[in-house]
Order: sequence, then structure tokens, then C-alpha cells
Amino acid sequence: MQLREKIDAAEGVRKADLVLTGGRLVNVATGEVYPADVAVVGDMIAAVGDVTPNTGPATTVIDVTGRYLVPGLIDGHLHIECSKLSVTMFADAVVRCGTTSVVSGLDQTYAVAGLEGVRDALSEAEASQMKIFWAAPYKVPYTIPESNVGFRLGPEVHEIAQKWDDCFGVWETVTEFITNRDAEVLEVIEMAGRNRLPVFGCAPMASAATIGVLAAAGVRLDHESYNAEEVLTKMRAGMYVMVRESAVAHFMEENIQVVTRLGANPGRVGFCTDDVTATSLLRDGHLDRLVRMAITAGVPPITAIQMATINTAQMYRIDHLVGSICPGRAADVVVIDDPASFVVDKVVSKGVLVAEGRRALRPPLVPTRGPALLDTMNRRPLEPDEIRMPTELGSPVRVLAMEMDREVPFVRRRRDVLLEVVDGSVRPDVAKDALYVTVVERYGKTTNLSVAIVCGFGLNSGALATSAAPDDNNIICVGTNPSDMALAINTVIELRGGLAVTDGGKVIETLALPVGGIVADIDVETMAAAEARLDSAARALGCKLPTAFGYLMFLEITSIPDYAITDLGLVGVRELAVLDSVLGPG
Repeated sequence: MQLREKIDAAEGVRKADLVLTGGRLVNVATGEVYPADVAVVGDMIAAVGDVTPNTGPATTVIDVTGRYLVPGLIDGHLHIECSKLSVTMFADAVVRCGTTSVVSGLDQTYAVAGLEGVRDALSEAEASQMKIFWAAPYKVPYTIPESNVGFRLGPEVHEIAQKWDDCFGVWETVTEFITNRDAEVLEVIEMAGRNRLPVFGCAPMASAATIGVLAAAGVRLDHESYNAEEVLTKMRAGMYVMVRESAVAHFMEENIQVVTRLGANPGRVGFCTDDVTATSLLRDGHLDRLVRMAITAGVPPITAIQMATINTAQMYRIDHLVGSICPGRAADVVVIDDPASFVVDKVVSKGVLVAEGRRALRPPLVPTRGPALLDTMNRRPLEPDEIRMPTELGSPVRVLAMEMDREVPFVRRRRDVLLEVVDGSVRPDVAKDALYVTVVERYGKTTNLSVAIVCGFGLNSGALATSAAPDDNNIICVGTNPSDMALAINTVIELRGGLAVTDGGKVIETLALPVGGIVADIDVETMAAAEARLDSAARALGCKLPTAFGYLMFLEITSIPDYAITDLGLVGVRELAVLDSVLGPG
């Protein structure tokens, strides 16, 4: 909308397309609640208060008497791809819950399809019911040492991306790349300074000294803290912070105490989910759930609503576009029953009533897709004998294994296990819960196939494999034997990406993710049913983890202590190096 058109809309020269009447406005800019009507022209809020001059004979009027009006909710840090839903289908799922905007790096999309894939995803968002505020990933891949991906992102790509009108910053800059003075990352941060773009961080379990270094480097905000004291330390260093509650990492109850117990300024706190599943969206909701959780923890309702709206908009410097119900802002309005209970009744997004009673009012329109996101799997099928851990030592040997930490989500600790050697290869041992885990490079850049040992999955037989696995989205597989593992990997290859469960030489369960090998154009209900089938199949094999694939997919992330695995091999996160799994004779 041109400037003159905006002025005409505000003055009522151009009459409103939609008016919400009879509601009580939650003004997140002032913290007030008072009666006010809202007039919408196109996708813009034209007027708030007495909108009689803005109402014409063709205006659609929706009576929301007895209800409260709050701004569309904003997820401050989200990997959309981890939901396994395409942008279109994800938007369809979350707008029902009142989420109308998300901040995302689309980093997994970039890894598999480059800038062309990101451009496609942003265009897809424009045609959907949800906005994406994109920030260019600081580097791809994120892994140290650098693993193989479909498309690498460095300063030369940032020279292009940071000049895009819809680039709003530098996404999730991992601590080690700053403290280790990675030349490319420092160049990207300096470039962002010249382009007046903010830098967003990722600093889990960081010390006060390290946080000070990040603040000095220009990191504006952080979303990843493990306790309230860590959140407070970041705030004391001048950072904005987000309290995270994901499908697996449950930190709201602990980290909201930075406000309720430690008394920090709530105006510098926002909310994010980071990673969600279709199952969690249907069961729990999205940002609306976080608002309710904060209120239950003792945060005043209006303050909690501000955390989910204007606070996040301000920290990302997008509050002139979204985050409040004010003239000139996006016409994203959520109608709720009451601030204290925060039950979503209706959702207006981009000026259109899109959901009512947690049901979408219009079917999602799947875009026609090109090769950038459809032709990303370039790996030949494997033979079982390729999956092995060779050694020249005699039996038994002492092996460094990754063990899943049941208390701290995602974290992997060291466990030394004695394993037998047969025909020059270390064998997994189901009785010791010491299983093979392998990463297969799937872009055709190399023939890499790494093998290590992981403990904690508890499989008694069979294998699990997925190509939806940040940060590099190569195929990762855990299993009790090479035959079932090769079958699971080959099934994922045949699907052009996806998830597979195999056992006894048979394919037990699958989910195809043909869009980039990471997401699919299926609705949230269908995806949740698939997740249930896959989890059930994994449990039938003996898996005791809360979600087998949820833990498997994150094993490739080298920023999570203490160990990870990429196509290069077993990685020591503290050493930032590939390690030899075989430690010596037993």
C-alpha cells in the first residue's frame, strides 16, 4: 500500500474492508485495556477507537462484544522445518493458535536448496496466512569441523542476502564461531553492522565472561538459556532474551523466573518455541500456550501478552510493522476470551478472518514447486557391509560412546564401553544399549559415511533413519545391525527424503518428506498421525526416549555438548575436532 493510500485509509477517505466492533483492546504499547473498535483496510490497521468515519456500506462488520483484542502473536525464534511441515502447512497450523508472524533463518532450507530455496520459501509465506521475518544464517553449515551440505553460506552469499528488503538480521550466531574468531563469521558480523542489521545469538550454558564477549561483538539477543540465572546474566550484559518452550526442550517454567523470582525487566523478554512438532501443535497449541504458561507462573496477563507481541517485535526491530494493534501496523488481530485465560476465539491475519474456534476457515493452497526444493537427494543406495567401524585391534576394545542425557534435553555425555571386534570391525551390543549411529552425506559432494556408537536409544532390534536432521540434513541412522540400517537409509533415499523404521529386513513405517528432503505438503493432522505411527514403531523396537526421532535428528548439531556426529565422524564439541571412537584395547 502506498503512503497516500495509507493516509486515505486512516482518515476514512477509503472505507474499511473489515471492522471489529464491541471488543476491549489490549494496548500492548501502554499496558492499558479499554473499549475500542478496529478498522482494517487491505492488510493494514487503518484506525482504532471510534471507527465510524472509516466504516462504509461495503464494510464487513464482525461483532466481538465481550471479547478482547490482542495483536497477532510472534514466535521470536523458530526452525519451521523441524515441524516437517512445509511453510504453507505450518502457517495453516499455527494461525489457528493466534501466531501470525515468526522469525526464522530457514537455515535447513538453505542447506538443501540455497538462496533459491529460501526465496521460494519466502514467496510461499507471502501467499500463506503467516509472515516470516527472515534473518540470514550467520554461516552454513553450522558444524565444527565443517560438514558437507548442499549449499554453503559464507560472506559472499551475505553480500547478496543482507541487501534483500526482507532480510532482518543475522540468524543464530553460535558462540564458538565468535570466541574462536572465525574469520568468515567476523566478516559477516561487520557486514551486518555496515548494513545496520542486528545480530542474533545462540549461547547455551555460556559463562558470564563469554556472554560479555558476545555482547562486545554486537550480539543483540539470545534464545538459548538453561536456567534463569543464565538469562539474567545475558540481560545484564545488555541483551534481549527469549524464553523458550519447544516440543522437547521445556524451559519456560525455569527461565520465566528471571522475571517472577529475579525481578528482571519483563520488557526485554520475549517468547519462542525453536522447534515444534505437529503432535505438539495439535495437543498444546503454539505461542498461545506460552502466554498461558507464563501467566500460570505468576506473570501478569498483560505483561505475558506483551512478551508474545510487542517485546519480540522491538527486539527484532520490526515493531513498526507488527506487534501492536495501532494504525499503520499489519492487520493481525487475535480475539480472545480474557487476558487471564487466553483462549483464542478468532484470528485475523493479513486483514482476513482466517480462523475461528481453533479451526482454519480456508484450505491451504500448496504452491507449484520447482527443482530447487524437489531434487535434493543425490546418494546411491548402500550395502550393509559399508556400515562398519573398522579397527586393527583385537577383541574387546574400549570405545567412546555418546550417551543421551535423560535430564538435560539433547545433551550427550561420554560413556566408555567395551565392545567385541569381529572381522576387523567393532560390533554394536544391544545388551549394553551400545548401538551403531551413522551419518550418510546425501548431496553427492562426497561419499562420506561415518559410524560411531550411541547409548540411550534402547533399541532391541531394527533401525531408525531420517534426512530431516539439522544442522546439515544429511541422513542419520541409528540401529542394532548394518542390514536394517542400510534398508532404512535406502528407504529414505527412495522417498527423496523422509523418515523410516525397519526391523528384520522389513520396512515397518515411513514418512515421505520430498520437499528438500525435510518437509512435506501435508496438513498438521496427517503429520501428527504419521508422527504417532513412527513413535509407536520406535517404541515397539524398544526405544525409551520421549521421542526417538526428536533425539535422533539433533545428533548432528555440534553446538550441543559434549558430542555429536556428522558425515566427518564423531565430533568432540569441546575439542571442536573429529575424534577416534576406538580408545584402545579393552
